[in-house]
Amino acid sequence: MRRVRGQQTDRTSAAKGDVAPPQRQDYITLMSDVACVRCSQTRDRMAAPPFRNELGDRIYDSICQTCWQEWLQQQTAIINHYALDLRDPRSREFLTTQTEAFLFGQPPA
Repeated sequence: MRRVRGQQTDRTSAAKGDVAPPQRQDYITLMSDVACVRCSQTRDRMAAPPFRNELGDRIYDSICQTCWQEWLQQQTAIINHYALDLRDPRSREFLTTQTEAFLFGQPPA
């Protein structure tokens, strides 16, 4: 093992052509702005998709961090107001519908 810029690297993995993990400055440059469809402004993108599904990817690609934070506050109010039990599939479906309506302006079906 040898140290490179504060990190330990294994010479055998470098010989196999493995790519080293990105440095801190590389990670920061990967984060970019997004043209938000909710507020119509170009703002900071979220660090990662909020869900591991199609809706999470859609939110990540088109909603800014500011609008996402607004949704999280609204989501808490909805859960409390309707006393949602998120273990219940109908409650999760209702919350998903509300998420889409809030972020994308689609009326609930």
